[in-house]
Amino acid sequence: MNTILLLTIGKEIDFQESFVRILTDWGLTAGVAKAIWLPIPMILVIVLATLLALVATWLERKISAAAQQRIGPEYIGPQGILVPVADVVKLVFKETTVPRQADHLLFTLGPILVIVPIFLSFLIIPFGQQLIISNIGIGIFLWIALSSIVPIGALMAGYASNNKYSLLGGLRSAAQSISYEVPLALSVLAVVMMSDSLSTIDIVAQQSSQGILSWNIWRQPIGVVIFWIAALAEAERLPFDLPEAEEELVAGYQTEYGGIRFMLFYASSYLNLVLSSLIFAILYLGGWSFPLPVELLASWLGVSDTAVWLQPIVFSVGMIATLFKAYLMIFVAILLRWTVPRVRIDQLLNLGWKFLLPISLLNLLLTALFKLMVPILFG
Repeated sequence: MNTILLLTIGKEIDFQESFVRILTDWGLTAGVAKAIWLPIPMILVIVLATLLALVATWLERKISAAAQQRIGPEYIGPQGILVPVADVVKLVFKETTVPRQADHLLFTLGPILVIVPIFLSFLIIPFGQQLIISNIGIGIFLWIALSSIVPIGALMAGYASNNKYSLLGGLRSAAQSISYEVPLALSVLAVVMMSDSLSTIDIVAQQSSQGILSWNIWRQPIGVVIFWIAALAEAERLPFDLPEAEEELVAGYQTEYGGIRFMLFYASSYLNLVLSSLIFAILYLGGWSFPLPVELLASWLGVSDTAVWLQPIVFSVGMIATLFKAYLMIFVAILLRWTVPRVRIDQLLNLGWKFLLPISLLNLLLTALFKLMVPILFG
């Protein structure tokens, strides 16, 4: 894992090496300096991911209110922007209880096992051309592997609660995850095949040459639809929120949880939505790339695209572009929640196994055929 921070002059700087060198100049040993460095990337990821999730919870309230012609949160901070903070404070100080006949160890480990893999997945997200925590060569594979751990925590929480509704919710979560992980992975594999890399940075760079015309949303129209449907199912968003169906299962595997443990489940839901939207933006919407190539914009402005003063602008606009694309998909997900009815569990499983799976396999085969035929026809 190569942890880097790209500075605004367009050069790639090994931030870990620079940090260690500074501490060793102050008299610390290299081992101590590296030990001090180790938690810093994870702290940055936790803080950034938490802020993004808090914004998503505020947007959920405001967009749903607008869809229903209501005002939404308004009094706690400007436009109710401090409501998510008030929720966190309330849940942190709220009493936590454990059912008398529950498995205390598994009951506690369940929410931890749900949220930790999602936080780790944020390590591979390039928020901009010059802003990435960890450049991992197999980043997409790591995300798929980590996402498969989350339903284990939900199943563990449902089983440990000693509640039939919780157990049913955990079983539904596991079944739903297994059903939609395969189409999700196959749709991502088609993008990986076109990009010849598992690195999120390489995938974005491959879409930057011709601006919006080179984004994968045009080259993978079938994969886009499959990925988004499967991502919503993995994040357990409506119309695929069967593990938490209130009308049937009270709150599913979260039924017996309260206080900070419930907050972990609540946060993981929005973190997963933000993560899925960021991955969608990276895979299909060009990540930090502009609709028009930077070189073309620079030529129109009459400046060199390597100018030092232009690099901070590219840095800032690239990060804004990534977040804008991600939150555009969050907006779509929230609208779907308030416009599409929930499907039945048998409809959900049939959609995954009988429709999305064969279509995703066909899409992968067509992508492979395209990769083989293009060099022959145009080479």
